[in-house]
Amino acid sequence: MVTFAILEEIIMTTPFPRVIYVYDAHCGWCFGFKSNILKLKEKHGKLLEFEVLSGNMVPVENRHHIGKMASYIAEAYHRVEELTGCKFGEGYLNHILHPESSELMLSSEKPGIALTVFKQISPERSFEFAGALQDKIMVEGKDLENDDVYRELAVQFGIDAENFVASIANEEARDIAHAEFAMVKQLGITGFPCVLVQTDERKLYMIARGYTAFDDLSARLDKVLEDFRIANN
Repeated sequence: MVTFAILEEIIMTTPFPRVIYVYDAHCGWCFGFKSNILKLKEKHGKLLEFEVLSGNMVPVENRHHIGKMASYIAEAYHRVEELTGCKFGEGYLNHILHPESSELMLSSEKPGIALTVFKQISPERSFEFAGALQDKIMVEGKDLENDDVYRELAVQFGIDAENFVASIANEEARDIAHAEFAMVKQLGITGFPCVLVQTDERKLYMIARGYTAFDDLSARLDKVLEDFRIANN
């Protein structure tokens, strides 16, 4: 079993500075933020370590039908599209606008487990996978509780579909994901998206809390990196 302490040790041994992106597969603002974080990784990824963590926005004990949030999302998604330039798909909007005919259930546990499993298989593509996972629901309207979604993603990323689905169902994978959820909670992060920069074992700088325009995000990271350079010269 991978405990919180072991996961923390693994993360803390990563070279610094490093960028930590906390998102959730069911977070609409994270969907809108996707292009900005990928652009930031493209700009700095050759020199900095980037890590994506799942925030557990909808804990499994609070799993609920889409109808619970449908009226709120039906109004809010326009604002997300206007501010971020993203586009929610008809597949997703059908659940939002017609919740009475939807069977979609929301929980962050299974997509969170899927991300932790994928990071063990292909860590260099973890951000790409996190984005593809969101596209499955936010564009296609697929149910992230359904194993077929993960089979499709496995094919998309060139990994064995049945082994991937079996790994997601593994108790050890669940423990790793919940350790990740616990770490996010310990960091005091309750809203998403969130971007942190870690410069040593205990020092973290928050450069985004909620949706943040790319120019602001990039400028804040540049400032932290410059301060880090000065402090270490």
